[in-house]
Amino acid sequence: MKTASRFGSVLLAACPLLFSGATPSRQADKSAPTPSPRGFRQADVKSRDAIVAALYDSISGPAGERDWERFRSLFIPEAQLIASINNKDRALTYKSMTVQGYIDGAGKYFKEHGFYEREISRKLESFGSVTHIFSTYESRETADGRPFERGINSIQLFGDGSRWWIVDVYWTGETPENPIPARYLSKNE
Repeated sequence: MKTASRFGSVLLAACPLLFSGATPSRQADKSAPTPSPRGFRQADVKSRDAIVAALYDSISGPAGERDWERFRSLFIPEAQLIASINNKDRALTYKSMTVQGYIDGAGKYFKEHGFYEREISRKLESFGSVTHIFSTYESRETADGRPFERGINSIQLFGDGSRWWIVDVYWTGETPENPIPARYLSKNE
């Protein structure tokens, strides 16, 4: 996920949550949800590795429309995407968005700009149905271009026994004052 540089202003748009597709079961006595066929790919949610790969894949590509139905299918309905950014006065703040808010803001940018983001390192903690991943990323304008930004996505996942869901993604970009520590650039765990 991208933060304050070229893409930061895009993230400032937020709209009401509009979901289509499956939602996770909210009560213990309900069975696993039946996903909507629109945009849903079982392979995207079968494992923690798969859902993180699908997250990056669904926002990456040349200038043009993304498969937003696929993107939506990765998240619980109440999910938040939160960017830690510097405001116009260079004070550290945050911008919290619904999935639809992210789509509305980022979608405008992606229609006119190539954007490729990939994971370069991962630190994972998991207990039962709860998983937390620190996913270090690089952002590029072309698939093989030079990175223009690096940062860390803090991704929380929920596993309901039949699939994985993204609960939230909270990220910040690297700056000269806040370089990524070596432990978050080392081999995946």
